[in-house]
Amino acid sequence: MLTGKVAQTGDLEREGAAAALGRLIHRLGEPVARRAMIQAMRILGRQFVMGKTIGEALRRAEAAEKKGTRFSYDMLGEAAKTAADAERYFQRYREAADAAGRAAGGRGPVKGPGVSVKLSALHPRFEFARRADLAGPLLERLLALARDAKARDISLCVDAEESERLEPSLDLFEAAAMHPDLAGWDGLGLAVQACQKRAPAVLDFLADLARRANRRLMVRLVKGAYWDAEIKRAQQLGPPDYPVFTRKESTDVCYLACAKKMLSDRRAFFPQFATHNARSAAAVFHLADGAEFEFQRLHGMGEALYSAVAERLKIPCRVYAPVGGHEELLAYLARRLLENGANTSFVNRLVNKRAPVDEIIADPADVLRRVAPKFRHPKIPAPRGIFLPEREGARGLDCTDEASVLALADEMAAAGCGEWTASPTTAATATTAGGEKRRPRRTTDPADHGRVVGEAVDADEKDVARALELTAKAAPRWGRIPAEERARMLEKMAGLLEENLPRAAALTVREAGRTIPDAVAEVREAADFCRYYAARAREEFGAPAALPGPAGERNVIRLRGRGIFACVSPWNFPLAIFTGQVAAALAAGNAVVAKPAEQAPLCAAFAVRRFREAGVSPDALHLLPGPGGTVGAALVSDARVAGVAFTGSVETARRIAGALAARAAPLSPLLAETGGLNAMIADNSALLEQAARDAVSSAFNSAGQRCSALRVLFAREEIADRLIEMIAGAMDELRTGDPGLLETDVGPVIDGEALALLERHAAEMERSGKAVRAAPLDAETAGRGFFFAPRAYEIDSMRRLRGEVFGPILHIVRWRGGDIDRVLEQINAAGYGLTVGVHTRINAFADYVCERVRAGNAYVNRDIIGATVGAQPFGGEGLSGTGPKAGGPRYLHRFAVERVVSEDTTAAGGNASLMTLDD
Repeated sequence: MLTGKVAQTGDLEREGAAAALGRLIHRLGEPVARRAMIQAMRILGRQFVMGKTIGEALRRAEAAEKKGTRFSYDMLGEAAKTAADAERYFQRYREAADAAGRAAGGRGPVKGPGVSVKLSALHPRFEFARRADLAGPLLERLLALARDAKARDISLCVDAEESERLEPSLDLFEAAAMHPDLAGWDGLGLAVQACQKRAPAVLDFLADLARRANRRLMVRLVKGAYWDAEIKRAQQLGPPDYPVFTRKESTDVCYLACAKKMLSDRRAFFPQFATHNARSAAAVFHLADGAEFEFQRLHGMGEALYSAVAERLKIPCRVYAPVGGHEELLAYLARRLLENGANTSFVNRLVNKRAPVDEIIADPADVLRRVAPKFRHPKIPAPRGIFLPEREGARGLDCTDEASVLALADEMAAAGCGEWTASPTTAATATTAGGEKRRPRRTTDPADHGRVVGEAVDADEKDVARALELTAKAAPRWGRIPAEERARMLEKMAGLLEENLPRAAALTVREAGRTIPDAVAEVREAADFCRYYAARAREEFGAPAALPGPAGERNVIRLRGRGIFACVSPWNFPLAIFTGQVAAALAAGNAVVAKPAEQAPLCAAFAVRRFREAGVSPDALHLLPGPGGTVGAALVSDARVAGVAFTGSVETARRIAGALAARAAPLSPLLAETGGLNAMIADNSALLEQAARDAVSSAFNSAGQRCSALRVLFAREEIADRLIEMIAGAMDELRTGDPGLLETDVGPVIDGEALALLERHAAEMERSGKAVRAAPLDAETAGRGFFFAPRAYEIDSMRRLRGEVFGPILHIVRWRGGDIDRVLEQINAAGYGLTVGVHTRINAFADYVCERVRAGNAYVNRDIIGATVGAQPFGGEGLSGTGPKAGGPRYLHRFAVERVVSEDTTAAGGNASLMTLDD
């Protein structure tokens, strides 16, 4: 339309969009082409957005209102990330209610305009974990808006959001509906999503609420939004099933069932049916049988349908009208385009000339009857089935579901504290060398020095020698056990972990200071490791694989265990990484001597008991808790150890490598996963809300004590101020405290030594950098445990950091356009290479970075919608399926083969990933 014959549709079909656009720029020149693209965006924006301001939107609506069209105005923008965001959105909603009220002219909530409000825009932490807090400030804001709407006699609709926000949404809506200030006003409404399986139950709740509040509720029934994100989130969390339907036809049938409920209770509901599906609209019209209701559509969509409805059926239609500027347009626009482009979309099929009309208007119930009883979509397995047939995913627990959370809390409390024990599994554990009974050491909660978690007996030289003697005898026997049998043991181990999830999570919270969601994820990851390596054992260690060769010659390759593997695990993933190391070694046919971190022996002892319960021979797996300087050093220097798996610091990895090299023994592999100065790069095309969310999550989850945690954020100069402002505001909302409370975001660091190191580094940053923000920290909380408030600092270069800072400190570096090579040079020169993240909307930039940065794991966020669920640039451990994918088979091979080939997954060297935890 803008360029005439300069670029025709045929060009796009023949050359592709990028080539056609390049030729267009060549012909017109970049300034002209840039103006054309800007104008095209404005046209698209006008198609889907009513106006930049509420005043502009009201003026644009005047002509349609004269013809009977009604409007509900929504303020564009993603959910509030900071308190300042929430206040800004609140004021915009108040202004919209005031303007819409003045334009209403006394027509009332049904015939006049209204305002739609998202609760996530009114509070930066509108989430289940903060449910107790929402009854204060968020409810007050909702009530203030409702009072404004009542005073102006217009409607106020609370928009539907993601399924994990449904319960707190209903809490707040109920409180508003029952509030005496709103008595006598029937303009309060709620949107209900038919794609969610709970929709009929929500309507039952609302009908009861309407009777209790003695009011009629305006209920907007929609098909739903965020469907793909709901599917992805459930697949990550591993619940038994999805909160939404997997078939479009199921949603359509649920929509009609809900419509029937609403239309049958005229005292409770004023029904509002939002759909662009002509068949759904026709069905609603017939179900209504003369009852009062209205249709709704999105601005820019469904105009032809509803002009016919208004003309022929005389049913009023309300337009959902987004209001906002171009900077807020892109995410909303992308959602609309994706919805219209979906192959199941009625709008998409309607304009598809090849789609038969009978198919487009088919009864969805008939479609479901044809597939019964298999109602699930064949290409969308249950959340735990996404890796089948190879393996089942880890069973999860939804920490946003009240029933699940209450049950978990009860079981975790029953797990108790002070009764956990750990000791060497060798026979010589009861006494010292002098025959005296060995005294255990107490293990205390890092969040509360006065809370004893359990007791541990440390191993000595005699225990090490005995463990190696027993495993040396057991290794050949274990290696001869068929791979299928070893795999079944690991799968049983996974099941035992899931059965004991509350106990294991409670132990992880108390011994290692993990928050509840992180503790649940820890258990799931441990189970996932077991199933993953069981699958690898079957695939890699089953029947010998035949190799091609000359006639008359038979060549096969068979993998077998090396002998004894020493597994040295860290405290920051005391259950998951410990279990993963041991499971991989056992799967490959090795016997194992495991030395857990000195700070977390109880989690390791719990895992070893479960391994033995699963059928692992006692002498094929021994536990040796104790200090690395004695137990660890004795293990890695012994010639009988055929390999070492280690996760921890670079310095310790180097000492282990030196000890292995110094032995008068065959060269043995060292599988070392170390930490690093992990970086994220955000260019000026990044979606700032998501970049800020990911930066805060990755830098401060688990108190920053993940080897994959974000340490340095490179923010391009043009976006740096706004991005830093958003990060600082999000940090203000973090809650540091007891990890046993669901509302806690950041738990303690592991011990006093870690705390002292962080305090020294923070003091150095105060001198050499610029303080951005320190998250709040209650003095009483800090006095009870090893708590360090998350901090963020601006520095001039990554070279300021002389080593890894293992804790919740984020460093921010600004960079200018054209300096990306200097940024990559700083990252590569640091000598680490575990993880890197990129936030951009430009594919060429993402590819450029990934090709040049030396990191084993790269996370690229090209998302333009801002609805990605659970995706973090790093620190994503614990999500089912994030276990070792690309690194897994290599990991097993290096446990198994006699000839070791050095693999350097990073050009920086020395940091080949033990497990691809962050894939």
